[in-house]
Amino acid sequence: MKKTGNLSINNDNIFAVIKKWLYSDHDIFVREIVSNGCDAITKLHKLDVIGEYTFPEGHKDRIDVVVDPENKTLTFTDNGIGMTAGEVEEYITQVAFSGAEAFLEKYKDKATGDEIIGHFGLGFYSVFMVADEVEINTLSWQEGAKAVHWTCDGSSEYTMDDSDRTGIGTEIILHLSENCLEFANEYRVREVLEKYCSFMPVEIYLSKARAPQEYETIDAEDLRDDDVVAERIHEEAKTEERENEDGTKETVEISPARDRVKINKREVSISDTQPLWNKHPNDCTEEEYRGFYRKVFMDYKEPLFWIHLNMDYPFRMKGILYFPRINTEYDSIEGTIKLYNNQVFIADNIKEVIPEYLMLLKGVIDCPDFPLNVSRSALQNDGFVKKMSDYISKKVADKLSGMCKTDRENYEKYWDDISPFIEYGCLKDDKFSERMFDYVLFKDLDGQYKTLEELAPKKEEEKKEEEKKEAEAAEAGETEEEPEKTVIYYVTDEQQQSQYIRMFREQGMNAVILRHNIDQPFITHMEQKRDDLKFRRIDADISESLSEDAGEDLKESEEKLTALFKDALGMEELTVSVKRLKDESVASMMVLSEENRRMQDMLKMYGMSEMDLYGMGGTGTLVLNANSPLVKVLLENDESEMTPVVCRQLYDLALLAHKPLSPEEMTGFIARSNEILLKVLG
Repeated sequence: MKKTGNLSINNDNIFAVIKKWLYSDHDIFVREIVSNGCDAITKLHKLDVIGEYTFPEGHKDRIDVVVDPENKTLTFTDNGIGMTAGEVEEYITQVAFSGAEAFLEKYKDKATGDEIIGHFGLGFYSVFMVADEVEINTLSWQEGAKAVHWTCDGSSEYTMDDSDRTGIGTEIILHLSENCLEFANEYRVREVLEKYCSFMPVEIYLSKARAPQEYETIDAEDLRDDDVVAERIHEEAKTEERENEDGTKETVEISPARDRVKINKREVSISDTQPLWNKHPNDCTEEEYRGFYRKVFMDYKEPLFWIHLNMDYPFRMKGILYFPRINTEYDSIEGTIKLYNNQVFIADNIKEVIPEYLMLLKGVIDCPDFPLNVSRSALQNDGFVKKMSDYISKKVADKLSGMCKTDRENYEKYWDDISPFIEYGCLKDDKFSERMFDYVLFKDLDGQYKTLEELAPKKEEEKKEEEKKEAEAAEAGETEEEPEKTVIYYVTDEQQQSQYIRMFREQGMNAVILRHNIDQPFITHMEQKRDDLKFRRIDADISESLSEDAGEDLKESEEKLTALFKDALGMEELTVSVKRLKDESVASMMVLSEENRRMQDMLKMYGMSEMDLYGMGGTGTLVLNANSPLVKVLLENDESEMTPVVCRQLYDLALLAHKPLSPEEMTGFIARSNEILLKVLG
């Protein structure tokens, strides 16, 4: 019985609204239709469980997607619960339970598609973003139900009559608009299915309906279960009469009799119905984790390690997070987090879900409590999202601390790759810092990795004694004395600071290596957390271990050398210090106090004009070695014509071992070196 009616939308312009406002997300209709098909199949299973329906023998859940370039159609078919005529009227003709008028009023000024879907009952109606006409053929599971055919041409009118469909389920046929014929291309549809539906809980099969001239013919014995046979052909045997070399003739069979078939469809399975994140971690192998990573992220490099998330309270969430192997010189350090709702893809790179300092991670998160459609503005003030982000941060810290305790060898192997992000996390998040404080590693000059406690252990007795002194001072109203600090020396450039490193090593001293820019604010952070610590670069001063007790007053020598160098260099603000270094081969060194060097780093960080802290304002100090033969000769020959040249050369040598020379300084250094060599040879 044929029926014609109007859609209950109270606005004839609804489809124009949908096409215009949802166009930026026009491929999302595939997800909506496939999701509806999955829901229909799930409902049928629930009926089976409660005994109201029994699946026929050999039943297999599936959703079929067929592209037909010849007829410009795209068809979705599921074998789910189906619909009766009354249900079609209720679920299809009444577009939105929230009310179309309210929808139009709310979104009439919007221009972006990501704000629309999810606020409005668009599910099925998103197909009108790409179709001029839509047909539905559906048969309900209910006994005695009649198949229904529904069609709508994009206006507010529809037609509903009987259908010739015989199997339970629903078929949706989209007659594509001329400007959306890309969805009649099987490769384009496959791309969209893999984007949104790769992990749907129901198997999805994609095929292309072929025109007669595109049929392929194969032997009948090669026929597969998923091939659709267009025609069966019996080929009779053919014979041919041939003459042999001896002149005799014989009949030869050149084509045996056989059955062949014409194939008009080949299927491709799209969905992985049991994604790895749904399995228990104990049931997953390392190869499965690596294979999943390669499949989802198309990354040929093996991930460093991964974290399997599985949480039921206070919210439900499953997923796998990978620490990728990053070559920071060439690779982007921003990862990809794919967000799912019950295996249905929602979005990727929703930054609010992952803490900023963990954005290098690649992974998938499946959270049923997320709406299918989310907007970034809504997430920014969502308390649930903040809890989710905190949980991920905690799981990462737990994983890292656990590795440090139980798998130190691998933890050290990964440390150079992940340390900048861990340090950044400590700076950004106090809770993360507290969890990771004892598991941050420092690499020393011997290539050994050590925690802060291993570098500067703080004994329990000392802690108690400090607390006691603090309490006594507070009770007496006295000013607390500055605690004695443990100094940890560090280097930032092993090549540039090689002279200092050699002197340290000769005295049995060690230092840690801090190469990254973030190391500088991080060590300040560490000092704030432990007031008994002080980080100092090895060229910040001359350690007592590197120098001897002068035994005599060097004041006279210092005054004389200061005058010589100031006059030779034309630098009245230069500070000169004379010490007896244990290494006689070192004539001059440049030191810059830790405080002033950090000030210089801060100026650079904020893009302020760089100050020459090595010569201005007395902040850089030239140290001359009284034990050096060269310095002794300089003191004895202060009137020589070569004295200014040697003074300048000693200054540049000290500077060269401390920091790169400027182009002008390097040019002068080379010219002076040639002059000195000429004097020596002359």
